[in-house]
Amino acid sequence: MVRDAGSAPTAAGLTSREVILNAARTLVGEKGYDGMAISELCTQSGLPPSSIYYHFGSKLGVLAALLERTFDELHALFPNPSSFDDLAPLERLEAWFSAACSSLDRRPDYLRLLVAISVGPQKDAEAVQVTVRRIRDYAHASWVDALTPIFAPNGGKNNEALVRQLAVLGCALTDGLSVTNSFDDMSYSSQVVPFVALIRGLAEHRGGTAHRGGTT
Repeated sequence: MVRDAGSAPTAAGLTSREVILNAARTLVGEKGYDGMAISELCTQSGLPPSSIYYHFGSKLGVLAALLERTFDELHALFPNPSSFDDLAPLERLEAWFSAACSSLDRRPDYLRLLVAISVGPQKDAEAVQVTVRRIRDYAHASWVDALTPIFAPNGGKNNEALVRQLAVLGCALTDGLSVTNSFDDMSYSSQVVPFVALIRGLAEHRGGTAHRGGTT
């Protein structure tokens, strides 16, 4: 007898919705969005098409829900720079970035999924764009928070512009490492020291606050 399309818990304690999303994550990671056919989702999840359509309406609905869940997981997994406010500015950045990279090393599938979706043919769908933008904005804001005490503790148009530019670089670094991690088995954490050294050198060149924790 076919299982009801609702959210009755599975034998493993997961709802059918969660089982489908887990299957979707696996398929997108292995085959990309185009490989996440409804038939493949049924095979991977062990659930009928009616269950998939009941919960998500369409294949794109599955992807949008997967992105939403990924955002929630990323938000819970990543530390906030303010968690390290007791440290001097540069040490605060290093502690936050180390913790973030450690989290990504434990769950590298997060950024792999995001990068795969962000460059795929489905990236222009509104449901995808909205959630991807939320994730990107959250990451950028975290970098701005981490870098501001070093380069713009007292504001200033030029200093704040530099912080925003470096925040883009930080996001690009982790994006690129998601690919390097997949192909070259290079950990995120291995790049903490060289990146912090780069920031330290730039701060010293600009007469920044990396060591003093004061103002320019």
